[in-house]
Amino acid sequence: MTRADPLPCLARVAAAAARPGQPEAIFAALHEAMGAAIGHTLFTVLVADPVRNESQRIYSSHPAEYPVGGRKPITDSEWFRIIRDRGEVWIGQSYEDVRWAFFDHELIRSLGCESAMNVPVRWNGRTWGTLNLLHRAGWYRPEDAATGQLFAAMATPALLELSQRSA
Repeated sequence: MTRADPLPCLARVAAAAARPGQPEAIFAALHEAMGAAIGHTLFTVLVADPVRNESQRIYSSHPAEYPVGGRKPITDSEWFRIIRDRGEVWIGQSYEDVRWAFFDHELIRSLGCESAMNVPVRWNGRTWGTLNLLHRAGWYRPEDAATGQLFAAMATPALLELSQRSA
């Protein structure tokens, strides 16, 4: 379970945020940097749309299985309350956890993923979206949550801009 020092990874994301071609540039940098600092097999970014009561995928490391633009309804679940209402990172260690949280757990498992970490992207007391990392069973540790929150803070401007575009 080797993880890179997160500071250089965060610096690469900061540099990407200054480049043109947003928000794709920062999402690609988050994909690479979070893969090195935390680890993932599958990485997606979702933005919340409270008007439509759904979330939309705006980045995917596996576009064939999880295409950009894909939408899913926001359901009132304990998982959603943890992420949206409490703004906490959710870590699922096992396939049972993944099955509890996600309706598409069989597709997730088919990609070799049996653990997950969902990091809310928050601004001004509101969850605007999530950074979603999935990996083999038992991959994520409680201390990964703090590192994930640093990356999520760097994603905030991109999610806010996307929310304004769709409004």
